[in-house]
Amino acid sequence: MSDWLVLVLAMAGACAVVVVITLVRQRTASEDEDPSETPDVIEYMTMWIGVIYAIVLGLAIAGVWEARSAAQDHVQAEAQALHEISERVRVYPPEVRDRIRADVDAYVGYVVHTEWRRMADEQQVTERGGELLGRVRADVTDYRPGNDFEAQAYQPLLDQMAAADQARNARADATGVTMPPVVWWGLITGGLITIGMVFALQIRRTGRELVLAGLFSATIAFMLFLIWDFDAPYSRGIAVTAEPFLTMFPGAGG
Repeated sequence: MSDWLVLVLAMAGACAVVVVITLVRQRTASEDEDPSETPDVIEYMTMWIGVIYAIVLGLAIAGVWEARSAAQDHVQAEAQALHEISERVRVYPPEVRDRIRADVDAYVGYVVHTEWRRMADEQQVTERGGELLGRVRADVTDYRPGNDFEAQAYQPLLDQMAAADQARNARADATGVTMPPVVWWGLITGGLITIGMVFALQIRRTGRELVLAGLFSATIAFMLFLIWDFDAPYSRGIAVTAEPFLTMFPGAGG
């Protein structure tokens, strides 16, 4: 099922629940019940519950968005470091240069075509990807420069190799979800309480109130969907892509 279809169903479901419960309450309410007689303390509590929940939702969205942005930065850093390695080895002898570039291309192709699917499906990187990157590392570190010009390029290559390895490790750490289950319990429970306060205020008499209550519930459902979607940076609807690898290594897309 598409993530966007899940969003539409969740928002429609939230609106439907509010409308159905409100209509049921309207039919079962006693004739002498006056919706305008809501105690002031309930209105005050409802206001503060709404404000607090809005702050919590904002912090949660900011947290998962920051985690997604960081995951995208890890991919960009890894692709950039590997691209620098491929470019800087041009000062090496042709056989060494071609071997390093071939191993870099093999690693990038594996990440784009195989490891990325594993990250999306199982939220983890593969051992094979680590082995291919280790082969690149061995190519770079085991070569002994033959002259001063090659020696000047050797240390920057080691630095770029370390940057690529660090970015891969960071990408591996970012494949899972970022929100602990206890936070999800808090978000869902808070949403139910916040929507429940709508009924405490007895918003149930006019069509305008029904529309506003439904839109309010749909907005909460939309916010929770965004948090859920951003929570796993590599595996859901608005996911981090392998575009930096494809941009810097066009051959990897074939």
